Amino acid sequence: MTRAAERAKSGRDWAETPQRHANQRVILIGVDGDDGDFARAFDELAALCQTAGAEVVGQIVQRRDTPDPATYIGSGKAQEAADLARDRGADLVIVNAELAPTQQRNLSRTLGVSVIDRTQLILDIFAQRARTHEGKLQVELAQLNYLMPRLAGMWTHLERQAGGIGARGPGESQLESDRRHIARRIQTLKEALKEVSRHRERARSSRQAVPFPVVALVGYSNAGKSTLLNALSGAEVYADDRLFATLDPTTRKVRLPGGWEVLVTDTVGFVSNLPHHLVAAFRATLEEVVEADLLVHVVDASREDWPDQADAVFGVLEQLGADEKPMLTVFNKVDRVADQAGLRRLVAETPHSVGISALNGRGLPALLEGIEEMLAVKMVPVAVLLPYQRGDLVALCYERGRVRVREDRPDGVYLEVDLPQGLAGRVTALASPTPPAEALATR
Repeated sequence: MTRAAERAKSGRDWAETPQRHANQRVILIGVDGDDGDFARAFDELAALCQTAGAEVVGQIVQRRDTPDPATYIGSGKAQEAADLARDRGADLVIVNAELAPTQQRNLSRTLGVSVIDRTQLILDIFAQRARTHEGKLQVELAQLNYLMPRLAGMWTHLERQAGGIGARGPGESQLESDRRHIARRIQTLKEALKEVSRHRERARSSRQAVPFPVVALVGYSNAGKSTLLNALSGAEVYADDRLFATLDPTTRKVRLPGGWEVLVTDTVGFVSNLPHHLVAAFRATLEEVVEADLLVHVVDASREDWPDQADAVFGVLEQLGADEKPMLTVFNKVDRVADQAGLRRLVAETPHSVGISALNGRGLPALLEGIEEMLAVKMVPVAVLLPYQRGDLVALCYERGRVRVREDRPDGVYLEVDLPQGLAGRVTALASPTPPAEALATR
């Protein structure tokens, strides 16, 4: 039985296994189809390897219109890669694409070392980064779904590593046994994630009973979202200068300049060419993006390729059905931008945008004002007279809304306040009757 199947049988999370690619010496392989995007994607693959803890000791690039259907690269390049892996002492080859199971199996046989693709590398990083129970469940489910069609190839690889017991391999019965174990584990994980999703929905319903506006930070991986959440909330959220430093959603309460509070959620960073099935696998985590009242798109303005990264983010948002949500664009890391005049023009020409440095605090007041301004559009203006014994409602109006007028009267506290729609109805229902003329004047 493969180690993967043993884990599936025992029910142990993949996310709890050691970092499998840490300290490995790797060779990168890519096919340049002359689409203009190869260099950036290949550089990103190297950054992903660094995040996983692997050392890149060589690269093989082949220019061709389409990958070889059997081995991804041609036979000549495959031999060159095998020689390079042997000379550099590499024990792993990573391909900058999503390989078909047959391609992965054939290439591994040809090179004589383990071969993984970009998707498997991302899953490995996800496994390292998952901290919550939900995150670990999602990672394991995605890994097992990825593994299922590749079981036969893994058996072949393990057999070769052991010196080759025989030509037939483990036999159909053992492969089928592995598949059954993994299929059962996949079903168990799906049921567990359904319960997590139900729990999340109950928590969301509780929040909506006394609603806070929800702001979701989205952006390319390593754009600075976690650092920004730390700066806004004063809380310590794990932040690191590596791709996928954050996997699990983290939510903090943030006070806006007008005094009202909002919930700000950090989310997993996106990367280019993120496979659709990975987005689907982490849809439960990304529900916070779908349910948010406002998206804050954090862009690393110090990178020349930030427009390409922004396009990748928009692509994922479109997959989630969140591309039409109100969005505030935040150009982060402005302290690293050499052309400050060009940066000012960029911010001026981009609707609903602001330039900041989450690291040193530059521009944060303007960001908070921008969030408040965009959320105010979704607020409902109400005029209420609250009895003095309902001080809790007065405090709630200050915490969750924007108070424009306050008068302390003999019969209570008169407020003109902008509130989230659900809370506006609750406060109005519990308030004392307001004279019609006054209520009309506030509209």
